[in-house]
Amino acid sequence: MDNASVHSSAAFKEKIEEWKEPDLYIFFLPRYSPHLNLIEILWRKIKYEWLKPADYENMKTLESALKNILTGFGRDFSINFKAPEVSII
Repeated sequence: MDNASVHSSAAFKEKIEEWKEPDLYIFFLPRYSPHLNLIEILWRKIKYEWLKPADYENMKTLESALKNILTGFGRDFSINFKAPEVSII
C-alpha cells in the first residue's frame, strides 16, 4: 500500500486484523518508493515511452492515446521486469 490518506484512515486500520484471518497481510511502502509501486512504473512507461508529442495536442487526443495504451496493455504494450542478460567474455 502506498501512504494515501485513505490507507491510513481509522476504517482501514480496523480492517487490518480482520484481513489477517484469511492470510492477507498489508505491507506499507516506504514514504517515497516509486520503484516499488507498480502503478508508478506503468505511468513512467506511458509518459516517457508510449505517449508521443502529438498525443498532447489537446485533451481529446490525450484521452484517446491513453485509452489506446490502457486497453492495449498486455497485448500491444507491456513491461518486461526481467533484467537483461549480461555476457562475460
